[in-house]
Amino acid sequence: MIVAISQISPKLSRDNFDLHIEEINKVKEEADIILFPELSMNGYTLMDSVYEDAFDLNELNIFSQMSGEIDIIIGAVTKEFHKIYNSALYFSKGKLLSVHHKNNLPNYGMFQEARFFFAGEGIKTFDTEHGRAIMIVCEDLWRSSTIDFIANEKPDIVYVIANSPARDFDEGMLGIEKQWTRLLSTTAILSGAHVVFSNRVGFEDGLGFWGGSKIIAANGKIAQEAKLFERELLVAKIDRNLSSVQKYLLRTS
Repeated sequence: MIVAISQISPKLSRDNFDLHIEEINKVKEEADIILFPELSMNGYTLMDSVYEDAFDLNELNIFSQMSGEIDIIIGAVTKEFHKIYNSALYFSKGKLLSVHHKNNLPNYGMFQEARFFFAGEGIKTFDTEHGRAIMIVCEDLWRSSTIDFIANEKPDIVYVIANSPARDFDEGMLGIEKQWTRLLSTTAILSGAHVVFSNRVGFEDGLGFWGGSKIIAANGKIAQEAKLFERELLVAKIDRNLSSVQKYLLRTS
């Protein structure tokens, strides 16, 4: 299985279709799936404009059409009836296969998501051509209940999309990246799954996003990672056909 992670810097607007289409077209002949960051279709600091910038699901049909050649995961503000969500959407074989609405909305310091979004309810496992999958959005993983759910479900692959700003610099090291790596590695070790993490880059309203997108193997070690603070299209191979015994041996190695 070939995975592409598109570490982009989206505009703070609805005008991000061309950026996504360009990235998909670059890898559609070599990759099985492409993964974009959280809110890749909108940008992060939308605040009150979430209502006018939210997408009805049928407005995203271009990704259903393009998913005939490659599976696609995007992040977008979506609306269902009167509710606005921070969502991850998985398109495959010409249809929208699964939607996850972010459950845990941060509302402290630089984060004000709970003021503008409704919280999703629960996490689900779904089947794809590339194995059993789970999608989660950023803060969702910072809950022990989420990691416990993933560990019990034993998926083949976990997709994590994020908009994580740079913070906690310590002796030239980026503290938030170290914390994220621990969370991703713990998730991989406890579930036996590959964990694919896509984080954006660029600046937006005083926030700088650090990138550092990663693929974590079942033993919790970093298999591939993208650069910090730079746009990158990372393409890597994942062996999704590992047996339970092989995954166990990886975790204990």
